[in-house]
Amino acid sequence: MATTTSITTTYAGEFAGKYVSAALLSGSTLANDLITIKPNVKFKEVMKKVASDAIVKNGTCDFTATSTLTLTERILQPEEFQVNLQLCKKDFISDWEAISMGYSAFSDLPSSFSDFLIAHVAGKVAQKTEQNIYQGVNATEGEFDGFEVTLAADGDVVDVGAGAAVTAANAVDKIGLTVDAIPSSVYGSEDLQIIVAPNVYRAYVRALGGFATNVGAAGTDNKGTQWFNGGALTFDGINVVLGQGMSSDKMIAAEKSNLFFGTGLLSDSQEIKVIDMADIDGSQNVRIVMRYTAGIQHAIGSDIVLYS
Repeated sequence: MATTTSITTTYAGEFAGKYVSAALLSGSTLANDLITIKPNVKFKEVMKKVASDAIVKNGTCDFTATSTLTLTERILQPEEFQVNLQLCKKDFISDWEAISMGYSAFSDLPSSFSDFLIAHVAGKVAQKTEQNIYQGVNATEGEFDGFEVTLAADGDVVDVGAGAAVTAANAVDKIGLTVDAIPSSVYGSEDLQIIVAPNVYRAYVRALGGFATNVGAAGTDNKGTQWFNGGALTFDGINVVLGQGMSSDKMIAAEKSNLFFGTGLLSDSQEIKVIDMADIDGSQNVRIVMRYTAGIQHAIGSDIVLYS
């Protein structure tokens, strides 16, 4: 006997926030907490920047205000996005039934068919958000300006020319160029990190396995390519982390506290609705409507190095 699945629930408010949160925060950059997440930004958030000249003066008996304090600001304004999908239940029910019966290695099984469909959509949204954080271009449908765009447009950001593509043979030298360009005022900061593109991450792991000109032929711990088991990577004491959505041959050296991702999450603009069309037009179609906001911003450009 065929399974009849009817979906009558729509998700809004708290549950919508949970689903949207899962969709937005499941990408590697946000899931691994590589940048600062600012939730509940309903419209925009102003980030103040303070700059001053030499504030320490020789001591006198008088109060003399001689320093110069400059206040500037950046605006974090998440953009609104939507997903409008129409899916046929017939195409997904067999998969959902198999999962719900336990024939799966997934740790979190969907308790209902609607949850299964939402999880399917959430995975796609998370993947797109991860890419947008770095490569996004506002003029492109479904995208906001990512760090590769905003940092390149900021004249205060320290730019390092890429030159040749990053390979196992030159990865140590290329990452070294980025580290050498980090301002002294930032170097040694507790949350300083180097976010690198997937090809740079792979090249650095391979280089430490003995494939770089300045690394022994047997690699780290004399283990060759077997040395790495997915643990933490560092370079000169600075954490090297994977920016899954970053373009090839790109790197960003910055403090986590200087890079921001803004979203509404639980605000009124975030929602997911699952609408079963069976009672409306007699079809087996399900419509998924998702609305959310997302955007990025950085604060102090002069404290950031962009290798591009």
